[in-house]
Amino acid sequence: MSLLRVGDLGKDFGGLAAVSGVSFEIGQGEILGLIGPNGAGKTTVFNLISGLLPPTRGSVIFGGADITRLPTFRRSRLGIGRTFQIVRPFEGMTVLENVMAPILARERHPGVARTEALKVLERVGLADEADADPQSMTLARRKRLEVARALATRPRLLLLDEVLAGLNPVEVQDALPLIRSIREGGVTIFIIEHIMAALMSLSDRVLVMDQGVLIATGTPAEVTANPRVLEAYLGEEATGA
Repeated sequence: MSLLRVGDLGKDFGGLAAVSGVSFEIGQGEILGLIGPNGAGKTTVFNLISGLLPPTRGSVIFGGADITRLPTFRRSRLGIGRTFQIVRPFEGMTVLENVMAPILARERHPGVARTEALKVLERVGLADEADADPQSMTLARRKRLEVARALATRPRLLLLDEVLAGLNPVEVQDALPLIRSIREGGVTIFIIEHIMAALMSLSDRVLVMDQGVLIATGTPAEVTANPRVLEAYLGEEATGA
């Protein structure tokens, strides 16, 4: 069953089409990967789905409802959560308080919010750092905090924007079970990632963008064998460009 359906989505900036004619669906319980060279329009697609940007054209259907013109906070309440490439925890707040913040947007009782936040921290493996200053944490742990803050919104669909970026190989391998466990907990995942081996091991299907256009879709095996993908993305990576 389709949870998200994007139809002919487009976004122009000053006459330049950053995203053009993008259409796809995400099935309930799926992990869908999104790859492409820098500047391909991947994060713009995330911004259009989450509501940070209004589309120039096209539609976004979530859970059968047209959310194309809804503001970000309404989409969040419907169940769309996301992380960001650059991790920016709230300054002057502990790890626990960072996770409580989005919960308090819907829960009036701090005690209830604290209990829920602690459960989220347990889920992502940060319960032992609840009272820590996020600025003292490693990048890998701050990335987990970013995921925790997104999970605190109770998403049905979680958009993960390069949550593995900047991590060393051991940290990447440690993070993969967490992502899989989120899906096993009933959350559908849409993930952008440049670490190809990790993304291909996680994803049921993969979308490939280049210059704002969707150029391929399929299983990881199908996508990696696609000549257009090899030219636009994998070939570029292989040549060190």
